[in-house]
Amino acid sequence: MRIEEKIRASRTTIFKAVFPNTTNHYDTLFGGTAMQLMDETAFIAATRFSRQQMVTVSSDKIDFKKPIPAGTIVELDGYITHVGHTSLKVRVDIFVEEMYTDSRLKAVSGEFTFVAIDDNKKPVKII
Repeated sequence: MRIEEKIRASRTTIFKAVFPNTTNHYDTLFGGTAMQLMDETAFIAATRFSRQQMVTVSSDKIDFKKPIPAGTIVELDGYITHVGHTSLKVRVDIFVEEMYTDSRLKAVSGEFTFVAIDDNKKPVKII
């Protein structure tokens, strides 16, 4: 499979409902919870692309553009943006949807870097 096909095939979309137990005192999704969901989505996309053991080595600028209220649906969209020798980058966007309207807005964006590792936790070439 060519790299472009692998990138397309590894795109990962996850949907979650935002319940009160994941919100702060403003009734919006905790930033840390959003980042955890983003890292998980990015990990799945990276693993689907490489089919190797992958670890997060960094998260780049995460922009919180809109609050994510309780009682909404979030869509996390993770896709590969760069493939290096032993590492790759995954962009994750979070879209927020009202449950009972057609409203859909991008709320959060960020990029995560992963490294492929062997059984000894040493970086290996992405194949």
